[in-house]
Amino acid sequence: MPTLSRRAALGAALGAALAAPARAQDAAAGPIRISRPWTRAAGANGTGAGYLTLRNTGAAPDRLVAARAAIARTVELHTHIRDGEVMRMRPVPAVDLPPGQELRFQPGGLHLMLLGLTAPLRQGERVPVTLVFERAGEVEIQLSVESAGARGPSGGGHGH
Repeated sequence: MPTLSRRAALGAALGAALAAPARAQDAAAGPIRISRPWTRAAGANGTGAGYLTLRNTGAAPDRLVAARAAIARTVELHTHIRDGEVMRMRPVPAVDLPPGQELRFQPGGLHLMLLGLTAPLRQGERVPVTLVFERAGEVEIQLSVESAGARGPSGGGHGH
């Protein structure tokens, strides 16, 4: 292939990659596998929520003990609990990850609460978040920002 054609092909491929919408990227921290990380679009000074799936492929238990993100004043681990006839969000100090188990953070259940957003979460962008595990240590993930009403990550091919 002539040099000019090769450069044109590489330029076209790079352009297509940069124009492609942000997709959730899987990550790992030791034996902990993190998949389908996503969030919904939200305004600055507001609140966002992060969703993902954690799988402990190791033989020992672990715990998600914290999370942080530069785009939020603070990040808390949250769950929903039933209080009479009302579902309420409550912070939890940690989330247990037994060996061989999978845990889904999803709307209406466990989630990362992004409090005090310093910038808007815009659909199509990615938001870096650091997860802190008791044994596996820290890992940075990228939440793909979906539409404000999204029920799950786009383009993952996973059922919900």
